Amino acid sequence: MTRLTRFLAATAAVFAIVPIAGAAQAGDKEIPRQNSFGGSCVKCELSGRNLSGARIIGANFSGATMVGVILRDAKLHASVFVGADLTRADLSDAAMTGANFSSANLTGARMRSTEANGVVFGAANLSRADMSDSEATGAVFSRATMTGVILKSASLRGGTFDSAILDRAVMNDIEATGANFARAHLNGVLMKSAELQGSNFARVDASGGNFSDADMTGANMASGEFSHASFRSTDLTGANMAGGNFDGADFRDADISRAMLIGVDLSGAHGLTQDQVDEACADSRTKLPRGLTARGCVGSARWVGRHDIPNVRIRIVPAVPAVPAPPTPPAPPASPRYLVPILH
Repeated sequence: MTRLTRFLAATAAVFAIVPIAGAAQAGDKEIPRQNSFGGSCVKCELSGRNLSGARIIGANFSGATMVGVILRDAKLHASVFVGADLTRADLSDAAMTGANFSSANLTGARMRSTEANGVVFGAANLSRADMSDSEATGAVFSRATMTGVILKSASLRGGTFDSAILDRAVMNDIEATGANFARAHLNGVLMKSAELQGSNFARVDASGGNFSDADMTGANMASGEFSHASFRSTDLTGANMAGGNFDGADFRDADISRAMLIGVDLSGAHGLTQDQVDEACADSRTKLPRGLTARGCVGSARWVGRHDIPNVRIRIVPAVPAVPAPPTPPAPPASPRYLVPILH
């Protein structure tokens, strides 16, 4: 089969979905159906098509124009949408394990409750997309543009967001244990009540971000920009904050036990108390608000004398909460070797 023949066959199968759906309901009795196809539909024009419930396994839609396409409850496993235009597309409740949306345009797309485990969104545009309640374990968003994206209550364990633009993103209540946000732009991000244990925020720009009530146990925040961010009632136990900028940040009721504050300038921070600082790992280079004093690395390790044995000291190292490792993302299903439209 020539490349052109394969292309025409795949294209015909895709376009056949809409008339088939109409025919199924045209008679006196609705005909149950299932559409399943693979193959290639590179640079297809599918804007506005209703492909709800379609099974698209291992298909190639690279460069396709799919503006406003409806793919609700569709199966898109291991399919390729590299560079495709899915502006305002509706992928609600779709399953797309192992799919590739690199450099795709998903601006304003509706992706609520999608199953996107292991999906690649590298360098894609997801501005103002709604991915609330989605399951995206191990998904890759490296260098993606996600300004104003909505990810409320999404599961993003082990997700990769390095160098992504997440300014003003709404990410409240997300589960992102072990996620990587290194060098990401998070200006004004909302991550209230988020699960961020062991996540990497090194060198991020999170000015004005809201992390209140979040669990950031063991998080790496080294050299990050967190000016005027809110950490009210945030659990920062064991977090590495070295080299970060926290000017104007709010730490009211935050837990900074064993947090690494070596050389950190907190002189402009708000809500800190001496009791909080006493539990952290600070030194003479740590700059604190007026009236507070750094008292060494109390939360890291200390030597205590034995009263029953003179001249003998023991080293006490407090336990640091274990950070759970993110799960391994699932492997994508095998791609089909041929095009199989199925009606029944």
